Order: sequence, then structure tokens, then C-alpha cells
Amino acid sequence: MSDISDQEYDEEQEGGEEPEQDPEGEGGEGEEGEGEGEGEEKEEEEKEPENPLTEEIIGESLSLLCKTGNGLAHAYVKLDIHDKELTDISLLSSFIHLRYVDTSQNKIRDISPLNSLTHLLTLKCDRNLLTSARLDELPYIQTASFASNQITTTEGVNHPLLESLNLSFNEIVMVSGLEPSKLGRLHTLELRGNKLESTDGIYLPNLKNLFLGANTIKTLEGLERLEHLTTLHLRDNQIEKLDGFSENMKNLQYVNLRGNSITDVKETSKLKVLPMLRALVISENPCSDEDDYRMEVLIQLRRLERLDKDEFNDDERQEAEDIYEQRRLEEAQQQEGAEEVIQSDGEEA
Repeated sequence: MSDISDQEYDEEQEGGEEPEQDPEGEGGEGEEGEGEGEGEEKEEEEKEPENPLTEEIIGESLSLLCKTGNGLAHAYVKLDIHDKELTDISLLSSFIHLRYVDTSQNKIRDISPLNSLTHLLTLKCDRNLLTSARLDELPYIQTASFASNQITTTEGVNHPLLESLNLSFNEIVMVSGLEPSKLGRLHTLELRGNKLESTDGIYLPNLKNLFLGANTIKTLEGLERLEHLTTLHLRDNQIEKLDGFSENMKNLQYVNLRGNSITDVKETSKLKVLPMLRALVISENPCSDEDDYRMEVLIQLRRLERLDKDEFNDDERQEAEDIYEQRRLEEAQQQEGAEEVIQSDGEEA
């Protein structure tokens, strides 16, 4: 069973904050008397003043002195400039030795200066004003986070050594542009809190952890290509049917479907194709209000070890086996009876 803490991600989904909005921009609803021209002028006036990154700020924010590539010189390789109300990071293009960069909680709209940082290993750009995470292919970057921006596309994030990518709490409607040949190392993808309606477009055969909670997903598509997936979070979506799982997903151990729209507990029988499934969360679905819901799930999925964070005990397992066997015998008897009737009718004819 995967050791990833489902509790941790459940809490993040419940308490995850969406991108911060300009408080001045939220208060304009009551001013009905202003014309369009005046409104545009006011919008121009309310634009954030320019606050570019300076050498002084960089000097105060650098750390971690390391040897450079040739081993003959030294340079600071870590920069933390989070929460400084920066609007422009153009100066960063000159600091080519940086490996760890945190630009979170600023007002940055353009990250193209980071294209020069070809030694970059870790990048954190959460809580800015980005509409795209597009960068040139960075040869060494392993971790990138762009959570809580205004990003509308997954294009432009193909980096050959990238292992973890976070695009949660943005404005992404569909997944496109993720190239398996260039994202062969990617094992964790977070797209929580976007506007996805489908799981299609995620063709990453080496992906292990996929977080898609708090979207508007109705259909499960393209999952059969995720043969190395071990953890799948689909909490707080609009899923009614569990079609879309495949026997190709032979490593999937944990599925979280909490807070969806599943009305029939027998939909869980469609998860029988997952040979390694050991933990399932489907609480806060309509079907979880049924009295025999827990037992019915175990009858359908007798290899399951845990439902909604509670493990099945030996008594429950035995009862599920007994009920399953009883139903199997009843179905066999009914089939035999039907065959006898057909045979009898044939003889009479």
C-alpha cells in the first residue's frame, strides 16, 4: 500500500485557497452610474504599480554558496524572493547559476526571464498572476509548482527531468500538450481546483500520483494509459459512473472518490479490474448513505483492505465471502432453471 498520506491531501482539498483576488476589483458591483469609458479609466488607475526586482533585493535573498560547473569558481545558487510584491523579474536572466528559486506570493505575470536559468532544479511560482507556465525546455529542473495563479493551459511544461508538477487552483479547462517522450520522469501531477470536465489528455505512462480533486470532472477517459499509477485522487467532482478504469492500471492501490455523485454502490464492481486496489474512499456520495453500503462494497471488491479510512476486519470479510457465495449459487440455480424451461418448451414443440 502506498504510504502517501490521503489525510494530508484531503485536508488540503478542504482548506485549499483559490488565487487571491484584488480586493479593490471585487467592490465595483454597486457603481451603476459609471459609463464604460470611466470604468476603463478606473481600471487603468487601479493597476498595480511596477515593482521590479532589484540587485539590492537579490543580494539580500541569495544563499547556498556552491561551486560552479567548471569547479573553479563559486556562486550562490538559491534565491528566495517570495512575498515582496514584485511585478517584474527580468533581472533574473543574468543569474545563470541559480538552482533553487522561489518567486511565490508576488504579482508576476511573466516568467520568461527564467529561460536563462539552465541549471535550475527547483522552481516555486505559486500565488502570482501567471496565465501560463510556459518555459523553454529546462534540462535539469525536477520540481515545479505554479499553484494558485490564473493559468489556463498545461502547454509548455515539458522538461526532461521533471519529477513533480503542481498546477493546482488555476483556470485549466482541459489537459493538452503533455508529451510522454519529454515527461518520462514525471511521477506526480497535481491539477486540483481547476475547471477540468474530463481526465483525458494525461498520457503519462510513468506517472505514479495524480491529484484531480475539486474540478468538475464527469467522465473518466484516457486512464488506461497510466499503467504505473498508484494513487488517484478524484475527490469533489461530479462523477456518477465508474466506467473508464482498466486492467492496464495494474499498480493502482488507492482511489479517492469522496464527494462525487455515485448513487449505486454496485458501480464499485467496475473497480474489479484493478488487481492491486487496496484502499477506496467513496464517502459523501449518495450511495454511502445506504445501510449495507460498506458490506456491499466488500462483496464487490473482496481484495479491498480499507474503505473510507476504516480497515475491514476478519468478521466482515467472512460475511462478505458467505454472501458472495450464496448469491453465486442462487444465480447458478436460476440459470439452470431457465435452461430447463427452454429445453422443456423445445421438446413440447
